[in-house]
Amino acid sequence: MPDAATPAHAPTDHPKIARGKTGILLANLGTPDDYSYWPMRRYLNEFLSDKRVIDYPAWKWQPLLQLIILSKRPFSSGKAYQSIWNHDKGESPLMTITKAQTAKFAEAAKARFGDTVMVDFCMRYGNPSTKSKVRAMVAAGCERILFFPLYPQYAGATSATANDQFFRALMHETWQPAARTITPYFDHPAYIEALAQSVERGYGELEKRPDILVVSYHGMPTRYLMQGDPYHCQCQKTTRLLKERLGWTDTDLVTTFQSKFGPEDWLQPYTVEEVARLADSGKKNIAVIAPAFSADCIETLEEINEEIKESFEHAGGESFTYIPCLNDADAHIHALIDVAAENLKGWID
Repeated sequence: MPDAATPAHAPTDHPKIARGKTGILLANLGTPDDYSYWPMRRYLNEFLSDKRVIDYPAWKWQPLLQLIILSKRPFSSGKAYQSIWNHDKGESPLMTITKAQTAKFAEAAKARFGDTVMVDFCMRYGNPSTKSKVRAMVAAGCERILFFPLYPQYAGATSATANDQFFRALMHETWQPAARTITPYFDHPAYIEALAQSVERGYGELEKRPDILVVSYHGMPTRYLMQGDPYHCQCQKTTRLLKERLGWTDTDLVTTFQSKFGPEDWLQPYTVEEVARLADSGKKNIAVIAPAFSADCIETLEEINEEIKESFEHAGGESFTYIPCLNDADAHIHALIDVAAENLKGWID
């Protein structure tokens, strides 16, 4: 146990305790360990069994999931992951990028907050697990942990389930640290600035300005919005603030939602349909950005860059540009540090 010591005035056989640090635990969605059948099945089972993601009654959903979906989907999802896999490092792009983000964030956190801050990352599904990283932080002497889901816009199926898992992990700790979760940062000036810089950089590399920017967010059932989930409203505000920062008009960009799953109505317009409509209406040159994703992953590298691009081109589109996620860009790390600083007030000032 690093920096551990027996408390003053305690008996000599008292266990050594490491104390005094503040942990910042970054969290992302997760990734399978491999794109072969069984790792994919384990990952998809954990993900699709989450009641925050699929809220159907277990008696109705689990037989369908276990007997039908998980007998087929690991093959199709595995093929999609294989097409984007980082074969050199033996991991998904999300894992590679999250590691890079964490390294840069840790360096910036040390410069801003000092040596008493410990930074690490975990995944809601798959590895490294939230429980293992909370355990490691407590063992290293973290008396306080700021849990930081990397989702700018709050949603029950992303931010809330990550927070749920964090609090479950705390249930296993004999001596629980003080705990905080971050405030959603969908409208944070530094985050909007980072998004705007990525658009300006992307447009600056093109010979011809796109006819329109498609601002594509991950979708959710419309029913969740009706139940009070603020995600849709926060996405719309992010788009509006991005438009204002760029000095654009309403005709320069459009908000859409991707990754529809199942028979229900989801938030609309659907990205895959909207890009086809844009091409058919004469907008042959478009760009796409995905502000809800902090790191490029299967939904951006495969779904946007392959499926959605194919829909656009099939409808007559000519030029399709995907603007990468913020990933480990310096402006993004600066924004994340600013968000952390605001949420650490009273712990670290």
